Amino acid sequence: GRVGWTMTKRMLRLGAALLVALGAGWAWGASGRADINRALQIAELRNGLLEGRAAVLDARLDIYGVNFGDASRHLEGARSALRAANARLKGLGRQQDVTRLESALTRIDEAQRKVGQLNQDANALAADAAKAVNDVLGSGKADPK
Repeated sequence: GRVGWTMTKRMLRLGAALLVALGAGWAWGASGRADINRALQIAELRNGLLEGRAAVLDARLDIYGVNFGDASRHLEGARSALRAANARLKGLGRQQDVTRLESALTRIDEAQRKVGQLNQDANALAADAAKAVNDVLGSGKADPK
């Protein structure tokens, strides 16, 4: 009797210790996963911003070269990339950057209208859009949690 009871108590203690260790490991793993997911969101956001900015700059080169067809295609590509980036910004709760990026999108829309009119003023609008995207990229250096 007594030896059996001692062995049962030891097994219960070992089982409880295992459950505590498993719970702590699960919590630690879940915490790391959240950090990795956030880092991935930020990397995808940065990629979208860089892609959008590159497309705006390509459009500016096309406008300089009086190639309004390619400029329009590049502005459309910039709009797509920046809309996706804007959705990520909203998901991260970065409202000030959302406002900046929406300003860039408005400038891109205006630039595309000017491109459709074969108007070189589209270049200044695209420059404003690129600056707004740069501002968002710069604000991400000290990403608030």
